[in-house]
Amino acid sequence: MTDIAQAATRETSVYRGMNQAELDTSYNNAAAVDNNLPWLDRWRELSAIVRAGNKVRLDIPYGPKQRTGFDYFPSGAANAPLFVFIHGGYWQRNAKELFSFVAKGPLAHGIDVAVVGYTLAPQARLTEIVAEIRQGVRFLRQNAGRFGFDPENINVGGWSAGGHLTAMVSSEPAVKGALAISGIFDLEPIALSYINAPLQLDSAEIETLSPLRILQPGAARQCIVVGGGELAELQRQSKEYAEMARQHGLPVTLRTLAGHHHFSILDELADPEGSLTGELLNLVAGRPV
Repeated sequence: MTDIAQAATRETSVYRGMNQAELDTSYNNAAAVDNNLPWLDRWRELSAIVRAGNKVRLDIPYGPKQRTGFDYFPSGAANAPLFVFIHGGYWQRNAKELFSFVAKGPLAHGIDVAVVGYTLAPQARLTEIVAEIRQGVRFLRQNAGRFGFDPENINVGGWSAGGHLTAMVSSEPAVKGALAISGIFDLEPIALSYINAPLQLDSAEIETLSPLRILQPGAARQCIVVGGGELAELQRQSKEYAEMARQHGLPVTLRTLAGHHHFSILDELADPEGSLTGELLNLVAGRPV
């Protein structure tokens, strides 16, 4: 490669040797899965069935804003463990109603489920979104008696952007275990990509809201899960976060689910016998990660 060519390569490199188009592609989960829209349609259908279930409690506010609420799905078990699920959509898309279907797996094992919403960007900065999820977890802990779950067995999980939010609230005293699915753990490439347009992340947010950069002792036990068919950058982020967490002495494990892409992986939580349901059961039971 000539000096001119090398200089051109350096000039076009945005992140880890990728130019802008390559970086954007590396985080475009929808484009990576052919014909992903049927997945969303299927989720809506399955969620509608779950939402019509007996004793379901919908749209319970935990904060003052339109989206700061949660849907509660009781298992019927007395003093049940609670699984708090946080949806994805790069902090700017989707809503809790689309993800009610994930409750099926936990409910079959006597685990209550709360699917929480949050204000989307650009109506809220990521700092505010993280604060809302913390508020939601604290609200649930304070109102355990109202819903009948075990306040000492609250486990948090989330998918994609929800995986990031899961890692961020794993340090909450109320959280016993955390299940981060296909998550984002370093915001630097997000800030450099097309995803940042509504987020407008600044340098302070990158440093203080990247789970990989703020590892501290005392966080809950975490299981990090990613699909073997997901984008290479998401697999790298999960691997590096798990490795860094272990270096800091945190109880974190990494699972890679072969054959699953960014959307199909949630089938393993909706299925009572699914791999993600199994990982949640381990967290609930306090088994070593």
